[in-house]
Formats: sequence, C-alpha cells, structure tokens
Amino acid sequence: MIVLGVDPGSLRTGWGAIDTDGRRHHLLEMGVIAPAARLPLPDRLRAIHEGITGLVQRFHPDVLAVEDTFHSVNTKTALVLGHVRGVVLLAGAQAGLPIEAFAPATVKAQVTGFGRADKAQVAYMVTRILALPQDAPAGDAADALAVALCHASLPRVAGRLA
Repeated sequence: MIVLGVDPGSLRTGWGAIDTDGRRHHLLEMGVIAPAARLPLPDRLRAIHEGITGLVQRFHPDVLAVEDTFHSVNTKTALVLGHVRGVVLLAGAQAGLPIEAFAPATVKAQVTGFGRADKAQVAYMVTRILALPQDAPAGDAADALAVALCHASLPRVAGRLA
C-alpha cells in the first residue's frame, strides 16, 4: 500500500510517500511544496493544489493521509491553514482517493508513543522507523511522513494488509 502523507502549510506544505505492508515501511520520497511567500494566497493555494495533484499522479497512492487542523490562538492563521487543507483535500478527492485526517496529537502518539511530543522527537522516530540517515532534516517533510506512518500503523490498516 502506498500512503501519501501531507502536513499542510501556506508557506511550506510537507509531503512524504511511503510503501507499507502495515508492519514494515519504506520511504519512497519526501519533500516540501514551498510557493514564494510574496505570492498572494490564491496563487500559493493553486501551487499547493498543483503540487499535490502532481504527487498523486506520480506515486498513485492508495490513500491520502492529512494532518487535521489544530486549534490556533490566531484566527487568521487557522483560516489560512483551513484553505490549504481544502486544496489538499480537493486534490485527493479529484483523484478519487480515500482521505484520512489525523489530529496532531494522534500522529504524535502513534509515531512516538506520546501525544505531546515535540518536532524533534517526531523527526527522530520517523528517522528510526524509516531507517533514514541520522542527519535527515526535521521539519515539514518529516511531519508529513509521520502522518503517513500514523495511517499505516493503525491496527485496522495493519490488520487488513497482513
């Protein structure tokens, strides 16, 4: 099963594709879609949508796993993030993919065993699970891989693949 994980962001949308049987996970590729910050929001949204659409066409994932919204003190930030999630979900829906959304705490708990883990802990566990080099960059792509691993590690998914 190929899982495309996405960590939405208006300036940096992380993505990671893994191949998994529910127990063993293999990195296919990871990266970031980073439209120019000077672009108006509609243009950044278009770039993110086109980027996710291109990844779906390239990897032919079985599922799109997306980090769910979080509660933000800044309403404008939460609203912009909602727009980004919308274009990511649209790209998956246009491709006919099943889409799974996971709360940040669920992703952290599934990958690290602790729902309040920090970014460094998440990146460390992603590196260990996928046998990446120890100097693999933490950040948006690692967060997206964590979302993909969260989906792949769920008991209902692992049991179905076994």
